[in-house]
Amino acid sequence: MMTKNAGIYRDGRIIRDGACFSFPSSFRFPLTSDHIVIPGLVDVHVHFREPGFSYKESIRSGSEAAARAGYAAVCCMPNLDPVPDSPMHLQAETDIIRRDARIRVLPYGALTRGERGEELSDLAGLAPHVVAFSDDGRGVQSESLMRSAMEEAKRLGRVVAAHCEDNRLVRGGYIHDGEYARRHGHRGICSESEWGPLARDLRLARETGCAYHVCHVSCRESVDLIRAAKAEGVDVTCETAPHYLLLSDADLQEDGRFKMNPPLRTEADREALLAGLADGTVDMIATDHAPHSAEEKSRGLAGSLMGISGIEIAFPLLYTHLVRPGLIPFETLIAAMTDRPRRRFGIPEDGDTAIFDLAFRAPVCPENFLSQGKSTPFAGWELYGKCIWNQVGGVVVWQDAMIGN
Repeated sequence: MMTKNAGIYRDGRIIRDGACFSFPSSFRFPLTSDHIVIPGLVDVHVHFREPGFSYKESIRSGSEAAARAGYAAVCCMPNLDPVPDSPMHLQAETDIIRRDARIRVLPYGALTRGERGEELSDLAGLAPHVVAFSDDGRGVQSESLMRSAMEEAKRLGRVVAAHCEDNRLVRGGYIHDGEYARRHGHRGICSESEWGPLARDLRLARETGCAYHVCHVSCRESVDLIRAAKAEGVDVTCETAPHYLLLSDADLQEDGRFKMNPPLRTEADREALLAGLADGTVDMIATDHAPHSAEEKSRGLAGSLMGISGIEIAFPLLYTHLVRPGLIPFETLIAAMTDRPRRRFGIPEDGDTAIFDLAFRAPVCPENFLSQGKSTPFAGWELYGKCIWNQVGGVVVWQDAMIGN
């Protein structure tokens, strides 16, 4: 093996020290100023749909898509069948992971039995085998149950990753309660349905000392609450997704490709998320990769299921539209997609290495996704950047045809 002791290579210089990348001795591809060598990407919020919903995505197809995109590790949410709320139910997922995963696929354990929000899962039994606890897709409505969950997670040394949603405020909505919804006669979801339960959870995290993580932050009030909580010393981190950083409800179309939960919100919300990413309030960027079948996404805004596919284009999207225009430094993007998620969720690096060609330019063509889910609001966007080589734990999991053998 040939080892390069450095961090990120870009334009022929080291821009971050501290990592160690290993290349096979057969690696002969000439790196130029258009290439970057970075730690493998990490996504702490994906849905690979297996077991239970493999017609949408599988561990194999999802991890192959992630490998091609430069990811070394992903964390799979627990809205599955069976729900991983006990070691026995979790084994159905981990057996598939051991058999089919191309990269590190780390499962979440469900916070409550069946994700029903009525009683806690077997958190102690799950803790040694999961990366964190979450009821993603459903908010925990009971304050007393969330307090108990945080106390037990604190005892077990695990993170609680919360989907913040107050069911009383959703009221059948499916896009943001804004101008587009009113103009087109759609039912809206207010921002308070997110920041209301977030405010409750931050208070509970402060009182319990639990390590608390906020999933898919979408509105400016949430950013403000998290910023204030961090200033007070609350152990909180958060993620947002590329679609919340790049789109708003002004971009909506009458198409299921634009429907996700939480919904695209206002331009002011998008700007607040970008400011939060720049100042460190928003710790990391996760895709919330949530594939569905073509039929399930063909029913327009009102009828389609919530969720889009995004893992294969996340890095090019953010590099093209945030780094190239100078909205955030390159180092901020890399930290949000590598270092910060690894540290928060205890994910080892183990020499994981991805190489991107930043000069490569092409439109987004969902039909070419390796993911089974093809629904994305970014179809047709011209993007820079492509992963040409990806090594995870010393094993090459993706190599572009241009490199050869």
